[in-house]
Amino acid sequence: MQGSANLNLMIKAARRAGKSLVKDFREVENLQVSTKGPGDFVSKADREAERIIKEDLMGGRPTYGWLGEETGEDQGQDPTRRWIVDPLDGTTNYLHGMPHWAVSIALEHKGEIISAVVHDPAKDETFWAEKGAGCWLNDSRRLRVSGRRTMSEAVFATGVPFGAKKTLPAMLQDLARLMPACAGVRRWGAASLDLAYVAAGRYDGYWERELQPWDIAAGLLLVKEAGGTVEPLREGDDILSKGAVISANGQVFDSFAKIIRG
Repeated sequence: MQGSANLNLMIKAARRAGKSLVKDFREVENLQVSTKGPGDFVSKADREAERIIKEDLMGGRPTYGWLGEETGEDQGQDPTRRWIVDPLDGTTNYLHGMPHWAVSIALEHKGEIISAVVHDPAKDETFWAEKGAGCWLNDSRRLRVSGRRTMSEAVFATGVPFGAKKTLPAMLQDLARLMPACAGVRRWGAASLDLAYVAAGRYDGYWERELQPWDIAAGLLLVKEAGGTVEPLREGDDILSKGAVISANGQVFDSFAKIIRG
């Protein structure tokens, strides 16, 4: 694997955190869990994973800024560079013993994501990308988005709002328009992996609202570097600040976006 020093630091941190998370996986009864909100849990394992990542990344680049799901934001001495970290994307899956969750790390430079890692410890898959260098899986497999050209053959991913989130009616309308036109819709509960799977050609597209920057920052670059199209759900918005995204391979993007945007 050839990558920058920053990328290698990110992969090392993600894999070390992943090993820590695997130790507690499937032992949910023993985890110390506190509730942040309906369906939104944080665990001891989650916090420990972020501690490991922060230790590695800030130890290697102490002047960079930081934005983490559990520990919040730190401007840093260098205002142009920032780590964006989700130590455990798919926490609910993790706590229910379902092997679909990931560690997500992105490096932002002057408002643009330039390096990305999404590590899936349960399946031993590490998706990574750097701006202009393509998207890769593990050490040597280059990834490309799918080549499907018709909506009737395409499978899409999304996240269905849980609890009493205000975006549920819009999502139900999306599904009512999209499902008759495509081969299927999946909801697996980890936005970083949804985007990684678009990059790998496993999904043909993905959309979702009401996300946080750490949910999608890394995945956005994976899709772009795999040749896919990524746009804000509402044209003209900023994806990270608004938390709404739509992405797909270039063959179906326009048709897909027309349906979702109504």
